[in-house]
Amino acid sequence: QVQLEESGGGLVQAGGSLRLSCTASGSTFSSYYMGWLRQAPGKGREFVAAINWNGVSTYYADSAKGRFNITKGAAKNPVYQQMNYLKPEDKAVYYCTTDQGNWWAYGSSPQSWGQGTQVAVSS
Repeated sequence: QVQLEESGGGLVQAGGSLRLSCTASGSTFSSYYMGWLRQAPGKGREFVAAINWNGVSTYYADSAKGRFNITKGAAKNPVYQQMNYLKPEDKAVYYCTTDQGNWWAYGSSPQSWGQGTQVAVSS
């Protein structure tokens, strides 16, 4: 089983930037997607972005397009999400995810996710 650990959250003013990092350990798959989902207070989980195992393909929610950029290093470590032009509505707990498939396309949940890191944006 894979373990995911996020870091990089914090408080930033609207218009500012943060970079989230995710480190994976444990069992790995030959092909996979890694990404991020978020959950704002009182709301359900929302897909944010994903990247495939070799870093060639990236996927973004409409809310993240043009502002967020997901990248990854060698193997499964690390995965980064650069978040620019942050808005108050980006406030949420951000979870690193991994799955063998593109779970977001089916409205399902990823196979694994971490404990999350808090992002707060002041207006």
